[in-house]
Amino acid sequence: MPLISVVIPAYNAEKTIKSTVESVLDQSFSDLELIVINDGSKDSTLDILSNIKDSRLKVFSHSNSGPQISRNRGIKEATGEYISFLDADDLWTPDKLESQFNALQANLEAAVAYSWTDWIDESDRFLRRGTHISATGDVFAKLLLIDFVESGSNPLIRRPALDAVGSFDEALVGGQDWDMWLRLSAKFPFTVVSAPQILYRKYPNSNSWSNNVERQEIGFKRVIEKALSEAPDSVKRYQKDIISNRYKCLIVDALERPAGRKRALTTARFLWIALKNDPSLLRARVLAKVVLKTALVGVLSDRQAQALFNKLGNLSDVKALHGYLRLDPS
Repeated sequence: MPLISVVIPAYNAEKTIKSTVESVLDQSFSDLELIVINDGSKDSTLDILSNIKDSRLKVFSHSNSGPQISRNRGIKEATGEYISFLDADDLWTPDKLESQFNALQANLEAAVAYSWTDWIDESDRFLRRGTHISATGDVFAKLLLIDFVESGSNPLIRRPALDAVGSFDEALVGGQDWDMWLRLSAKFPFTVVSAPQILYRKYPNSNSWSNNVERQEIGFKRVIEKALSEAPDSVKRYQKDIISNRYKCLIVDALERPAGRKRALTTARFLWIALKNDPSLLRARVLAKVVLKTALVGVLSDRQAQALFNKLGNLSDVKALHGYLRLDPS
């Protein structure tokens, strides 16, 4: 029986599934099984998987049901003592599983090990670094302030801990990963590998499910409500910081989408909510950049807006908002 089970939900992933699967099979830690849940793909995903010859790879096909149901199906098929999840377009560095496994062996009280994340584009080129936050032990409050795990492709989890908190919440329309990590952190200590081992693929102009910021907003609001309903008063008092942090991240996501009036209005609404919950943002130098870019995307075409931002240089760097996230719950 393998020590680690890796679960990949895959839907129409023909462009990336081979490299994603290979990033698991090429791990320095080899005592694993790789479970791919083919979620009703209509492209050549299944054909590509059938041509990968490795006894550790197991493929199960179902009708299209969404990534969270697929992950829960993968959990039921998994036989390992540890479980990790990987999206069908993300990559791991070759030492990811070994490093996280060793971190858990060095800290027997911890139930979850996570690593740092970096962003890559469609061609595997580096886009930007993630938050690179190292938090250990009781991380619930800090994880509620900011999702430093950053994706569903990150943690290695002891199976008993996953069984204790239950499956991914299939009723959520967004933020299911964050919800799972919060439920785990409410009950179990975390440990960290302070190195970028998760390569999260970003598609700025995609209309994919994960790029729907309005849907993300609905999901994140529900995740925050769920977490705060069971949180101690010492955490509940940070509600405004939690909300402002999430909306600062949503602003960045929204401004990476194609230009248009809807994009501008959505970004402006996100900015208002962030400001309402964190008035100190009014003094931030980055605010002028955000306001100007929001206005421009509302009146220019996507090509015109991008050309102007390239000329303006740092004016387009709204990612500086990440520098105004409140990180310390103490």
